[in-house]
Amino acid sequence: MERKNKFTLKAIRINKGWSREEASKLYGVSVDTINNYENYKTFPDVPIVENILSATGLQYDDIIFLPNNYGKTVIKKIKK
Repeated sequence: MERKNKFTLKAIRINKGWSREEASKLYGVSVDTINNYENYKTFPDVPIVENILSATGLQYDDIIFLPNNYGKTVIKKIKK
C-alpha cells in the first residue's frame, strides 16, 4: 500500500505561497483564526474544512488538523 504525504495547514499555506491574509480570504475566516489553526489552538469546523479542501484542492486525509500528541493526556515516566 502506497503511503501518502500529509501536510499541516501551515505547510500547505507556505507551499502555495499564500500569506495568512490570503489564506484567511480563501478559507472564509480571520487572520487570527488562521494563526490559531496553525498553532493548534483551535480547529476548523466542517464548513471551514470544506472551504480549505476547495481552496487547496486536497482531500481531507491529506491534511493534518491535529498535532501528533493530541489526545495523549497521560505521560508515562520511565524509571532509570
